Parts: sequence; C-alpha cells; structure tokens
Amino acid sequence: MVILTDAAVTTLERVLAKSAAAKGLRIAVLDGGCAGHKYQMGLESEAGEEDAVLSFGPVTIFVDPASQPLLTGVVVDFVEGIEGAGFKFDNPNATGSCGCGKSFSSGASPAGSCSSTPSAGGCGTTH
Repeated sequence: MVILTDAAVTTLERVLAKSAAAKGLRIAVLDGGCAGHKYQMGLESEAGEEDAVLSFGPVTIFVDPASQPLLTGVVVDFVEGIEGAGFKFDNPNATGSCGCGKSFSSGASPAGSCSSTPSAGGCGTTH
C-alpha cells in the first residue's frame, strides 16, 4: 500500500515524539483540490475499526478503507529545498496532477486548472 522513505520515517518519528496522545499518522485521500483529489495527513490517537495499519519501524500509518485503493503503491517522501520543506507523494494511480503536487486526478474526477491564487480556484481549494 503506502511506502515511506527513510527521510519521511525520520521526520514523522520526530513529529510523533512531540505528541503524547498521537499513536500514528493518518494518510487519507479526500475529494477536492484543483485536480479532483487531495491528500490529507494528521496525527491520530488510534486506528479506526476498518483502517489498514502499516508499521515503518517506530512510525505507524493509518489508512481508511475508502483511501486505500487510491494510495496503493504511493511513495511518501520528505524533501527539503530552496522553496521549503514538506512531504511529497509519488502516486502511480494518478492520471494527472496539479502543478503544486498537492492534488491529483485518478480518472474518476475531472481535472481543474491550477492557479497559485487560492481565491482563483488554485491548488488546495475545493470545487
């Protein structure tokens, strides 16, 4: 299902260590974004009843059943560059993506146009 790079595991281990209540990280796919789907990540205290639970050493990932097909084979990396740092998703299920890399289409949703201005319907906005 989801694959974490060493850089992603190291970063997530540090983040999880700062939260006494968090037992893992939820990765989900929601409708929205300028290309149809968007990724969501958040700390969780426990897995849901039907979640897939994935372990990467000290890091546990929770994935809900609806997101699982869209996250099969996804590689999550943590990258640092001149424009900042953040998580990058390499999704083999994506048939298109927004220029910002935060939104993708899977063939089931029409792709929108990507603008750097959120009020203009840009990356990260919902339609």
